Amino acid sequence: MAMSERLRILIADDEAIRLMTLRTQLRSLGFEVVGEATDGEEAVRLAQEREPDLAILDIKMPGLDGVSAAQRILQHRPIPIILLTAYSEVELVERALEAGVFAYLVKPVTEEDLLPAILLARKRFEEFRMLQEEVQDLREALEARKLIERAKGILMKRLGISEQEAFRRMQVQSQKENRKLVEIARAIITAHGVM
Repeated sequence: MAMSERLRILIADDEAIRLMTLRTQLRSLGFEVVGEATDGEEAVRLAQEREPDLAILDIKMPGLDGVSAAQRILQHRPIPIILLTAYSEVELVERALEAGVFAYLVKPVTEEDLLPAILLARKRFEEFRMLQEEVQDLREALEARKLIERAKGILMKRLGISEQEAFRRMQVQSQKENRKLVEIARAIITAHGVM
């Protein structure tokens, strides 16, 4: 993330003094605070309304805790989330990881703690999103490959031709109709009622 980019951040803590301190620290670092919540429910609502680039949530809040709030925020719109706590309990860290949180800081938090945590959370989030996209692309490619193989099998059986000839005919049809090979495969499968 370029430091010139004005990152929009949502913050949540049930203690007003810590919320004010966090707001001041973030503004001092050049970030924009777009919402301040004092409980998990309010954090979820503000995340939906304000669509921040990142959220920093206290773990221990009344009602909906920070981990549960993080889960609900991520269901609505995935963003990097950093959790703050006065406790360094292993169970809380495990719950945070399971929720999909990208960083975890133990209070008291300084500006020197915040900046690397924010940059790291953003970077890890971007890498995670890229991996998700790659996995989706691979799934689609695998599904396309399966359909193409099925369509080739249909042509081979119905026309008594070789695998190469079946593939060549599909390619020619694809070029002639200016359609993707997988679309031709779907049409062949559908036409022969084997979908």
